[in-house]
Amino acid sequence: MTTLTYDEKALARPMSVEQIVRKAQSFEYNPLIPFKYWLRTAGTLLKEAEIYEHEGNDQQTYLLLYRHAQLVIGNLSTNTDARQSQNRSALARAQKEVNANLKKLEILKPRINKRYERYEQLMRERDARRAAAAPAPENSRASTPTGHKRVLSDPAIADETEALAAGDNRDLAVKLAHREIKRRAIARKATRQAGISEEVEHERRTAGLWGDWEEALTSNDGNLDRDTLSRQMQNVRSQVDGSTKEYDRNGRRRPSFESPISNFRYPLVPEHREPEIRRSLTPDRPPYEVHAAQQPPEPPPKHIDTFLFDETPPERPEKQAFPFSNGDHASAIPPSSDLKPSEFTFSPSAYLENGTPLRTIFLPPDLRHRFLAIASQNTRANLETCGILCGTLISNALFISKLVIPDQESTSDTCETINESELFDYVDGEDLMVLGWIHTHPTQTCFMSSRDLHTHGGYQVMMPESIAIVCAPSKGEWGVFRLTDPPGMKTVLNCTQTGLFHPHAERNVYTDALRPGHVYEAKGLEFEVADLRPRRDSGD
Repeated sequence: MTTLTYDEKALARPMSVEQIVRKAQSFEYNPLIPFKYWLRTAGTLLKEAEIYEHEGNDQQTYLLLYRHAQLVIGNLSTNTDARQSQNRSALARAQKEVNANLKKLEILKPRINKRYERYEQLMRERDARRAAAAPAPENSRASTPTGHKRVLSDPAIADETEALAAGDNRDLAVKLAHREIKRRAIARKATRQAGISEEVEHERRTAGLWGDWEEALTSNDGNLDRDTLSRQMQNVRSQVDGSTKEYDRNGRRRPSFESPISNFRYPLVPEHREPEIRRSLTPDRPPYEVHAAQQPPEPPPKHIDTFLFDETPPERPEKQAFPFSNGDHASAIPPSSDLKPSEFTFSPSAYLENGTPLRTIFLPPDLRHRFLAIASQNTRANLETCGILCGTLISNALFISKLVIPDQESTSDTCETINESELFDYVDGEDLMVLGWIHTHPTQTCFMSSRDLHTHGGYQVMMPESIAIVCAPSKGEWGVFRLTDPPGMKTVLNCTQTGLFHPHAERNVYTDALRPGHVYEAKGLEFEVADLRPRRDSGD
């Protein structure tokens, strides 16, 4: 019998709003990263928040909505590139979305704090019972029991659900994804058949009421003055300290929000694990040499099971998988018709080098074979081919469900996406999330070139879990990679060198993401192909 393997239930300790806000604020805003990437990041945050909200995860919804507000109002609105004509309308929409989400933050706050306070009360009562049953020996120092304080908290792990070890529950993940992706597709089709535009649909999802923001959004240059920005951020922060008032500073009644909480949520951005977690080290890679600028860097080994460290890296948290072959923690997988995303939560399956948890990405094993078939004509002509890995978020895990082949220009060593607006219009229209990219090295080995590293930096800024798949068909090799963090992300994002193959001061700038990383191949996971190239068929 196939069983469910549960992770530690301790991961579900509730958090207070103040704790969630601290996590939401702990991201690094780098103004050197192109403005368009930050706009896409803001959109991704909302898309993830919608899904978490639909699944009933109040904590993660709050974190993502607050982080979105901080990014848009605190960072993007004051960015010099916000004045450019191509960015004004997108930023205005993002600012409206922040205002629409203020009511959600207000509604979520008491629910989150009530759950947290109840948990703390139960823990105090439990500790008191234990202390009374086993008094401390004489001459020992009295102390207040605080064992429950050491339990790890992750706002993405909803306390009403069972935390599942992703690697041990792939069959469940496939069935869950099949049902939920089909359900969302039917709902999206019904919405369109009803004649509701994508813009109106999006407004309904985000409550659609902008209140006093309209006046601010009609300023001459599309930007908000500093006083207005200050008031807006205060509106966001007031949801945390409880200072929301019925009237604004100008004496006008604040708009009422009659819509119920939207059915969507936002993704988690990794946080440091606490020191109690033991970390296990993977074997060191052989020394990674820095080559001359005209040569490509030495590719990593073909097998994807080690890290790119020259020296022993800092300890990494051990993956939290606790298999139970029988007992209360193991039960048969329910039929697909009974599966509900809100009843399951997949625990993080790997960690960044700084200890930040990464959500699992489930990858269809057949995807790379289909991609290589599509790329075969270019491969024979010694031209690279690239594709975009798209999918969705379900139960705190990411599922790749569509391979999008964008319009592109290729050489033997590069592949550049063109007509990006068409690509993102398609992605947004299909309610997809960008989870990474895939490309070929027609004649070279499997490695990440300097150009590849800089390209992937943009993806990983938008989502820490983003991956790069490299296929080297002439060598029979392939790999799944991500930038290290630290030092890879900062090294690549701050690099101003040009050229296809240039060295970086740090050697361990990228690492494997498949084994033992956060990517799992899931047999039976379905995916579709969308070829956006002109005059080409998806079966090309």
